[in-house]
Amino acid sequence: MLAALSASAAAAQGIPFDKIELSTEKLAPNVYVLTGSPDVDPGHPEAAGGRIGLLVGPDGVVMVDAQYAPLSDKVLAAIRRISPAPIRVLIDTHEHPDHTGGNPNFARMGAMIFAREETREELLQPLPAAVGAAASGTDPARLPVVTYGLGNPVKLHLNGETIDLIPLKAAHTGGDTMVRFETANVIMIGDFYRNYGYPFIDPGNGGSLQGVLDAVDLTMTLAGPDTVLVPGHGSIIRRSDLVPYRAMILDVRGKVQAMIGQGKTLPEILAAKLTAPYDAKVPGGLAPLPAGFGNSADRFVSLVYAGLAKR
Repeated sequence: MLAALSASAAAAQGIPFDKIELSTEKLAPNVYVLTGSPDVDPGHPEAAGGRIGLLVGPDGVVMVDAQYAPLSDKVLAAIRRISPAPIRVLIDTHEHPDHTGGNPNFARMGAMIFAREETREELLQPLPAAVGAAASGTDPARLPVVTYGLGNPVKLHLNGETIDLIPLKAAHTGGDTMVRFETANVIMIGDFYRNYGYPFIDPGNGGSLQGVLDAVDLTMTLAGPDTVLVPGHGSIIRRSDLVPYRAMILDVRGKVQAMIGQGKTLPEILAAKLTAPYDAKVPGGLAPLPAGFGNSADRFVSLVYAGLAKR
């Protein structure tokens, strides 16, 4: 697995979970998001862990992602401030520990876990030891109960809402899902987009740059100008924010491809600082990653290089 994911695992080991709190934001009459504290999680300084989505109503609570395992009590307390209803469904957008660590805790409360088949397969693989308490790699309750592959969205009808579980081609990982609340006009888009740091692709778990571009294109097709797009990390956006993101990826990919064609090595490509035109507009793009793994810009360029060099 690439050093980028190892950096995330190393960061998980040093998280002071007791210092993390969750803020609540209402996006629609019955749709909310929970976001972790900033400046606590070394791997996600903009907000600790992955963002959680909630649909509440008389049919029960639907969760999108479950955060780190040690935060489950705080997550539950935040949910209970919104709704006393049972937690019926938990949807994993992908397998990373900051999104699935709480799976077993909420499964034992009665939540049925939905996810891609690929996500379940990845959750069956051993976790790096550095993940520590952030997630269990052995608890059987962590595993999705209902799985699905590529194809048409899986539709759930709860709380007067139509929920679309939209499988993506290999993007951030090989098992990404977007979750659309049709009536609320909200889409939880997962981690193929982020506006704190540069895109992170996890090829060790099946991710690909082309899949990220495909996911961006699909989102732009599904979303209207007023659709609320909720990434797992970074600030909440609209469709128009995807346009410069896509253009930046294509620009950097084209420049990396050109330098590969000139016979340049990865150190030479990194030295060219191909993200320089964007660095001032990307918060955290040049901030050091945990455990001495460089910065987000260099990680992104390295991942682009690795994908292109394999062709």
